[in-house]
Amino acid sequence: MTVFDKLTNLIKNNIELNIKFEKIAEEWLKYKKNMVKESTYCNYVFIIQKYIYPKFKKIWIKRIKNYNDFIQDLSKTLSPKTVKDIVAVLKSILRYYEDEYDKNLKIKRISVPKSQKSKLKILTSREKKKLEQYCIEENSLKSLGIIICLNTGLRIGEICALKWQNICFEEKCIYIRNTLQRVYVKDEKKSKIVIDKPKTQSSIRAVPMNKRVFEILKKLQKKYKNNDFLLSGSSDDFIEPRNYQYYFKNILKKNKIKEYKFHILRHTFATKCIEVGMDIKSLSEVLGHSDIKVTLSVYVHSSDKIKKKYLEKL
Repeated sequence: MTVFDKLTNLIKNNIELNIKFEKIAEEWLKYKKNMVKESTYCNYVFIIQKYIYPKFKKIWIKRIKNYNDFIQDLSKTLSPKTVKDIVAVLKSILRYYEDEYDKNLKIKRISVPKSQKSKLKILTSREKKKLEQYCIEENSLKSLGIIICLNTGLRIGEICALKWQNICFEEKCIYIRNTLQRVYVKDEKKSKIVIDKPKTQSSIRAVPMNKRVFEILKKLQKKYKNNDFLLSGSSDDFIEPRNYQYYFKNILKKNKIKEYKFHILRHTFATKCIEVGMDIKSLSEVLGHSDIKVTLSVYVHSSDKIKKKYLEKL
C-alpha cells in the first residue's frame, strides 16, 4: 500500500468516525419514505424524535456502545410492544449504516428484554350483555360501531374508517379496505388524520355479518349515502380513534364496567369464535392477521372454559 493509499484510508476512517447518529437517521428516513405508507413513515419519525434522538442524536455513531442500557431504561416506563417497536427502528437505522458504509456495529448484541406474557383480557358474559344492551338502547351510530366490533372483531382504526359503501348487503359482509389513524407530521410539527390502506395485505378483507349485525344495518341503510362514514353518518366528518376510545370508556363508566381499552372488543370476539368451534384458519382471515401463528399464539390457549370442555370428554 502506498503512502497515498494509507493517507486516503486514514482520512476516510476519520470521516466515518465523525458521522453522527442524526445524519444516518435522516438518511434512513429518506430511504424509507417512498417504501412505506405515510402513516408508517410518520410513526418512524415520531419514534426517532421522541425516544431515540434524546439519547443518540449528536453522538458519533461508531462511538455508541450503550444500546442495551438505553433499552433497559425504556423498559422501565414503556410497554414491551412499544420498546420492541423502538428497537426495530433503531436496528434498521444501524443496519442501513452498516450496508451503506461497509461497517460492522455488532447489532446482534442489541437485545430486547423478555417480558412475561400477560393473560388475555376479555369481557365477561355479564359485561358483554350489559354493554350490548346499553348500545342497543342508546341507538346511535357510535354505539352501533361497538356492536359491530363485538360481532366482527374490527380494529378501532378500521371501524373509524368504515363507510356505508363498504357494506355489501347482497353478500352479507363488510369490506375492510382502509384504516384511520392520527400520525405525527415532522415538517408541520403537529399531528394529522390519515386514512390509508391497512398495514398488511391480509388486513384488506371481507368480514361476514351475522344475522344480528345485518338486520341492524339493513334498517339504517336508506338513511345514509354510500360515501358517509358509518360512525358519523357524514361524508365530511369522521370519528377519530382517540375520540372513539374516549366515548367507549365513558360507556363503560356509565354501566359500571371496569375500564378496558377498545381492543378488548376484538379479543372478546375472537375468544367467543373459538368457544363456538370456529377453525383457526377462518378466524385468522376474519381478524386480518398476516400469519396464522399470531392467531394461535394469542387466542388458542386463552380460555379456561374451552380447556375444561375438552378435558371433560376424556
